[in-house]
Amino acid sequence: MTALMRYHAALLLRSQRWLPPFLLYAAFLAISIQAGQPVLDSLGYTAAALLPVAAWLARICVTGEPDAARGCVAAAAGPGRAHVACLLVALAGATALGALATLVVTLLSDPVSSDHRTRVPLAAACGAGLLAALACALLGTAVGALTSRPLLRSPGRAVLALLLAALLSLVATGSPAQAAVQGLVTGSQRGTVPLPLLPLAAAALVTAAALALAGALASRRSP
Repeated sequence: MTALMRYHAALLLRSQRWLPPFLLYAAFLAISIQAGQPVLDSLGYTAAALLPVAAWLARICVTGEPDAARGCVAAAAGPGRAHVACLLVALAGATALGALATLVVTLLSDPVSSDHRTRVPLAAACGAGLLAALACALLGTAVGALTSRPLLRSPGRAVLALLLAALLSLVATGSPAQAAVQGLVTGSQRGTVPLPLLPLAAAALVTAAALALAGALASRRSP
């Protein structure tokens, strides 16, 4: 699996298809977040915006390999393992991007509550932001896995499903991503730092199931 992930990571980096989602994420943060804003509110925006980026990156990884190369890798390592390796590379990329953005936003933000009256521990806020970003990266990867091949082969339907699923993951009650982001916003209003451990665990379970399903279907269907 490690060799497969190195192969797919190199393929992704050389293709430069990761640039659009990364640049869009950076542009969104530059527009939406300003220095001196309450740290937990800013971290909530940072985590929420990561989810569609992670889903997009997962789709890029799954669809970026040429058919001939995909067939060779599937024959050598198994189509299921190769497909899961693609998605793990996407998850690693989204997680790294989210961690970097969280650290930068933490340094730029003001460690206070929404009303600027209560001080918020900066290190704890950064930790909560990292956990929320990880939850959104996980759920975004799950969305990308479930809206790409082999589950959806039509590009039009897949992209529409990805957008709708990403939106629902951010706004639907009970979604791990919605719970993690809402926890940061509520914590900012109260001047407390909640750790989104339960949403993170739920996101991890959902993502593990999505990757297992995608890998199983990839093993049964031709690339």
